[in-house]
This record gives sequence, C-alpha cells and structure tokens, in this order.
Amino acid sequence: MTDVTAAHGGRAEPDAGTEELDPALRDDVRLLGELLGQAIASDRGPAFIECIERIRQLAKEVRAGSTPWASLRDYLAELPEGDLVDVARAFNQFLNLANIAEQYHQIRTRARTEQGPDAQPDLLAGVFQRLLQQGHGAEQVAAALADTRVELVLTAHPTEVIRRTLIRKYDAIAERLGELEQLRGTAAQEARVGLARLVAEAWYSDEIRHEQPTPQDEAKWGFAVVENSLWQALPCFMRRLDRELAALGTGPLPLDAAPIRYAIWMGGDRDGNPNVTAAVTRDVLMLARWMAADLFLRDVEALQGQLSMVRATPELQELAETQTREPYREVLRGLRDRLRRTLVWAERLDPTPPADASSIILEQDALLEPLLACHRSLVACGMEAIANGELLDTLRRAACFGVHLVKLDIRQSADRHLDVLDAITTHLDIRDAAGNSYGAWDEAERQQFLLTELQGRRPLFPRQWPMTDAVAEVLETCRVVAGQPAAAIGQYIISMAAQASDVLAVLLLLRESGLEHPPPVVPLFETLDDLDRAPAVIDALLGIDWYRDLIRSHQHVMIGYSDSAKDAGQLAAAWAQYRAQEALTDVARRHGVRLTLFHGRGGAVGRGGGPAHAAILSQPPGSVSGGLRVTEQGEMIRFKFGLPELAEQSMALYTGATLEATLLPPPMPEPAWREAMDRLADRALASYRGVVREDAAFVPFFRAVTPERELGKLALGSRPARRRETAGVDSLRAIPWVFAWTQIRLMLPAWLGTDTALHGALESGEQELLATMAEDWPFFRMQMDMLEMVLAKTDCALARWYQQRLLEADQRELGEQLCQRAEALTGDLLALRGQQALLERDAQLRESISVRNTYLDPLHLLQAELLERSRQGREAPAVVERALQVTMAGISSGLRNTG
Repeated sequence: MTDVTAAHGGRAEPDAGTEELDPALRDDVRLLGELLGQAIASDRGPAFIECIERIRQLAKEVRAGSTPWASLRDYLAELPEGDLVDVARAFNQFLNLANIAEQYHQIRTRARTEQGPDAQPDLLAGVFQRLLQQGHGAEQVAAALADTRVELVLTAHPTEVIRRTLIRKYDAIAERLGELEQLRGTAAQEARVGLARLVAEAWYSDEIRHEQPTPQDEAKWGFAVVENSLWQALPCFMRRLDRELAALGTGPLPLDAAPIRYAIWMGGDRDGNPNVTAAVTRDVLMLARWMAADLFLRDVEALQGQLSMVRATPELQELAETQTREPYREVLRGLRDRLRRTLVWAERLDPTPPADASSIILEQDALLEPLLACHRSLVACGMEAIANGELLDTLRRAACFGVHLVKLDIRQSADRHLDVLDAITTHLDIRDAAGNSYGAWDEAERQQFLLTELQGRRPLFPRQWPMTDAVAEVLETCRVVAGQPAAAIGQYIISMAAQASDVLAVLLLLRESGLEHPPPVVPLFETLDDLDRAPAVIDALLGIDWYRDLIRSHQHVMIGYSDSAKDAGQLAAAWAQYRAQEALTDVARRHGVRLTLFHGRGGAVGRGGGPAHAAILSQPPGSVSGGLRVTEQGEMIRFKFGLPELAEQSMALYTGATLEATLLPPPMPEPAWREAMDRLADRALASYRGVVREDAAFVPFFRAVTPERELGKLALGSRPARRRETAGVDSLRAIPWVFAWTQIRLMLPAWLGTDTALHGALESGEQELLATMAEDWPFFRMQMDMLEMVLAKTDCALARWYQQRLLEADQRELGEQLCQRAEALTGDLLALRGQQALLERDAQLRESISVRNTYLDPLHLLQAELLERSRQGREAPAVVERALQVTMAGISSGLRNTG
C-alpha cells in the first residue's frame, strides 16, 4: 500500500510524510504496506491494485494542494458496487498495519534509550532520580513504592472495533517485525515469508463482527489480555522495580507487594445494559476462576520440572507429607493436582464448592502457602538465585492476580436501587406522614430510614413477596455478590449517584442479601451538578459514625469524565472534576479518612483521555496519595497492554507517575489562575450548552451529518448505544457521542465551548496570564496539550464534505459556523503558545497524522458517499452496509483514540 505499485512490478514511491518518520519506523510501514499490496494483488488482480493506487495518489495530491477534493470524491462516487467493500478494506488494513508498526517502534525506542553509549535512564529510573534530588531518601522512596496501589480497570466500552481473531494476527505480526530486525541471511528471508503470510491471513479474514458480542464474550476478551500479555509482563515489571530499588541500595519489594492490580467491568457493568444479568455475572466470575486456575497450573507444572533440588528445610519436608528425595516436586505435585480439580469445578460454571472443598483451590492462602514454603526453603538452603527465578515470578503473579484472576466490579444505576426500596416500602406499607413510599421521601427521611434498618437486627425483606422482574434482578445481583469471597469483587459502583442515601441504599440491599462486610460501595459522580455536589455528599456520609466504622476509614469515590464532558463540554467538565477532587481531598482529610479516587476516563479527549503520566501529575495536590483506580477502555487496552513489552511500559508509567504525584505533588494553583479558570469554565459552559442544548437545529444536524444512527449496526459491544430510545443527545451514551464526531473529523466534544472561552480571554488581555498557567500549572498545560492534539486531528475540509453530501441546504449554516469556530480556535491556540503550526513540539505525532491522512481521506469520502447511498436506498443494502462498517472501523483504527 505504501508501495502497491511495487507489488506488481512498478516503481516504489514513498508516501508523503514517511520520509520524515524515524527511518526504522518508516521502513516497517513501507514493508507492511508492500506486503499488503502483494496480498491484495494476489486476491483481486492488477486492475484492482491500480484502482487502489489511483485513490492513494489522488489523496496525496489533495493533501499537497495540487488536486481539488472533488476529484477524489468523484472517483470514489463512480466505484462499482462490487469494489466498495474491498476498497474500504484495503485502506482499513493499512491503517491497522501502521498501528502495529508504531506499537513495535515504541518497544524498539525503549530498548534504544536503555542500551549503548548514549543510554538514558528509563522512566522509572528518571522518577527515582527526581525524588532523590528533591530530598527524599532511598528508604522513603522504597517504602512509598511498596505502599503504592494502582488498580487498572479494564472495561468493555464499545470502541474496540477489531475482532479478536485479527488482534491475534496483529500481535503475531508485531512479533515477526522484532524477529526480522534481529535476523540476517536465510533466517531473515524466512521471517519475511512468515510475515507476508500473516499479512495475507489478515487480508483474507473478515475484520467486522457480524454478531453482537455477549458480556461473556467481552469478559473472555479481557481474560485473553491477561493470558497473552499481562501474565508475561507483570513479573518483568516487578523485576524492573527490584532492579531500580537495588540501584538505590534498598532491598527488593516484599513478596506480597502488588503496586499494580487489575479489575474488570466486563460482565459486571449492568448500567443501561439489559444483557448483563445476575446469571451473566455469576458465569463471568467462574470463567475468571477457571482462567486463573489454568494459568497457575501452567506455572506450577513448569516449576515442578525445574525444582528438582534435594536439599530442603524441615518445614518443606513436612509439607511434602511423604519421604522423598525431591520435596519441592512433591509439594508442587499436590498443588498441581488441586489446580487440576479446580479447573474441572470452575468449568461447570457452578459456584457451589464440591463436598470436599479442600480438594480445590478456593482461597488465596491455599495457592500461596506451598509456593511460599518452597521459596523460604530455597533461600534458607542457600539457593536464593533459584528461589528468585521463575518461582518468584509465580509469586508475583499470585500477589497481583490471585485465584480470582481479576476483581469484578458491579455497576448499577442509582434509580434501580431506588425502585427496589420504593417497591418494598409500598409492599410493607411503610410510609411517611403524607402517605408516600420511599421514592417520594426527601433525603433526610431516606437517610433516617436506611440507617435505622442498617443498624437494626431484623431483616426488612420477607422471603417471598410480589415484585417486578427489574426489582428481582437487582436483588439477585446482590445475592450473587453476597455469595462471593471478598477477593472476587472489586467495588459496587453506583452510577448517577447524587445523595448519601444512594450509597446507604446499596449497603442495605447487600446486607439484606446476607453480606455483613460489603466491598467498597462507590458513588460515581458524572454530571456537572453531581460533581459540584460530591463533596457535600461525602461529607454527609463521613459524618455518620456507623458508616465511617464500616468503611474502616477508607473512602472510595469515582469521578465520571465521559458524561460530565457530554453534559458541560470538555473544559468546564475538566475544571469541575479538578475542583471536586480538591474538595473531596479536603473533606477526607478533615474526617481523618483515606481517600482513593477512581477516574472513569475514556480513550478520547472528549471523554477525559490523554497520556496517563501527564494526567496523573496534573491531578490536584494530595489527591493521589499513594493510590488510584483508572479505567482502561476499548481500543486503548490493546494499544497500551496488547503486547507484553507495551504492558510492562504502561505499568511502569502508571506506577512511576503515582509515586511521583504522591511524593512530589504539583503546586497549588495561584489564586489568579483559579479565577481565570472560573472565567474560562463559565464562558465555555454557556457556549457549549448554547449549541448542544439550546439550539433547536443541533440535534437534527448531528444525526444527519454523522454516522450516529449507523453506529448501532456495528457489533461493537454488548451494551446498547442509548440508555433510552429517544432521539436526543441526553439519552446517547458518551462513547457513541464522541465516536460519531470523530468519524467526520470535527472532534466537536473535545473543543466546543473552549473556543469561545479562549478567544474571550485573549481579547480581554489575558494572554500572558494564560501562557504562565500553561507553563507552570500541570493541569492547565495538559488541557492545552490535549486541545492541540485534538485540533491536529480535526479536519474541517473533510467535515465540510460530509455536510455537502449529507445535509439539506438549510442545515449547512450551523455546520459552517462550527467549522469556522474550530479554525478560529486553532489560530487562538497557536497565538497563545507562540507557534506557527500545531504539534511543533511533537514532530513524531505530527508526522504520524500526516502519513495516516493519505489512507484516512479515502475512507472519509467513501463513508460520506456510502451514508448518502444508504439513506437514499440507492444500492443493495447489504453491500453498502458492510462497506460502511469497514469505513467506520478503518477511521477508528487510523485515529486510535476514538472513544
């Protein structure tokens, strides 16, 4: 594709922009494009390859300004029906291969920086050096690292458009690129042949799911990330930490240390997803047990082959039970047999333990005890090097993953719990003075009722009572949670939480289900109003002695980035999130309670996305304090954790940033900065809502110009795109909201409102103040950095083509206004930053976008053509629909952070 003419005897020609890339990355991109061209030529023949090359050349000429956009549009409009799908597939596949090349290049770049005469300290070493330079002692750093708790929560939000089948092939392609770089001669030729075969396999495979995945399918995808990447990466990461501690002169981390842990929402997030039921949650918990047993069984079988030593402590000899010359193998044989029986039990998906529960592994101690005994014996007998080999790796995995593999979070909307309590108070005729049941009570009445029941001994719910299916489902979910070991459940998250009673309600429902010691019940504050109210809600909860004792003085709170940005616009939401975290930190400090914040961030800037390191260091001072939780969503899971080397680097990034934010928190913002942010946020909020909520033309415009309606046909995830079947923006989930705007390259959720705010500030003479804020305040600097990246991916020329193709004449005025606003914002941002062009400070990203545009442009124009055909019913629906789905997948892959 970068070189498709060479695939059938023509002369290779470099893409516009590839000559500016790192030479090694450029060579990989060209090689993969060439191999893709060969596969396409073999399948469709020279005439089709010439068609693809003509489209590519037109796209390059359009970008260079030598050919009008209409030439490319007209060529695509004349494509025969039989070529639509494969043209879209060709450009889609190249963008996926470019992603692979960039992922592998990240791995290669890290290796370069750590080796050779010009070696630089890696990310963790750099953090440790800064901490030491700022006066923190080595022992203090080591202790803080041992106490660090970062939990990464993998979610099934539907932005991962690539099928698992292809993901496995793409991982294999990345591995072959690494082999090819190391090999020479015949071995290199064989590796290239293998690489060509993998690229051909990808071309001949269907890249689009045709059936919506079930929640169990999504969970299996999450478990596959653990199996294929995290399982290998975790011990490598922990050894890296131990090496850095050794360089500081301190000992290794304790065997039970786990700075990084994992949880999932797949199979537990039922907010607005009727497909996630109590039965599904039960199945996913058992599937996780099965996968954990399977992975640990592989480890133990390997250790059994390795630990053939005869010297052992009396403790280990006693644990072996029988006299043997190979006590380690005997101990591991017993563990192996129990893991095998655990596999058989878990595979039945029935959580009821067998009659002899001790015959399987149910608790963490049953897994750890024999492994730790082997480790202690080896160390005591002078075999520390052996103890700290693969046995240590298995112990590190046990500390991180455990017998449940990952913790499962439960998420449900606050109104579902309210419905249950309203139903039971109605049934029991528990009413207030006005004769109302729970749903009509005020907050004080609800709290009084809930606390009385929580502190009482009698059950509230009768064993049998008439209830709706929705009420029964909530109660059954609570029973599933109550029936699990504490280590299996991460948190119970309440979406759209607004009052202290929302938390107390869940505690009561769990108590009524038989759970005396519940997992953290976590309010999720999502809208602008909820964020502003959050500190008062938590203050009210922590003012209850009973509650404070129950949570053992450790409060968890989740901050929703996606819905708050959709509600208020990116800039106003970001400032509200910052202020809420500041206030929550103060509330927790005042009550003497530890606070852990859970950041519900997406991949796109419009959903709180951005580089994790910068994001953590831009949090309010004191809000990180040794631990945090963060969601990793959709396609970002693959980009950050899909390969072991990338996963290891991501773990290092999160851990290093959390440690640095804890020991070297950012400065408190100056009063003038806060006042400026208040003004910016107020202007941005009014401007954003003035368009999205108050302009009657906006919703029809949005639905007509974006593929929002068609996204529902793309089988991305198990969850419906809308919470309710209404046409407005309010019912649309944040993910398809962002996804739809990204498809047409207007990126509106990430900048609308900010344009008005920034322009007003500059016109008011605040440029110097804002420049100082961008230089000295990590929070504001990150906002401007992310805005610059979004504007670099925004393309108003493409957005205008969608408008011309899909809008009625009277709708185009709003579209043109929005494009002009985006263009004016670019000028204002460049003026603020003193730059001539976007991404002047990030040449690699600028060049990556430039290269991708050659392949994205045809997909965009083809998508606009297909949307028009689909909506007018001019072509066979199946062909158009499939081609349209491929364009959506290709644009998503090309822009990467789409949701």
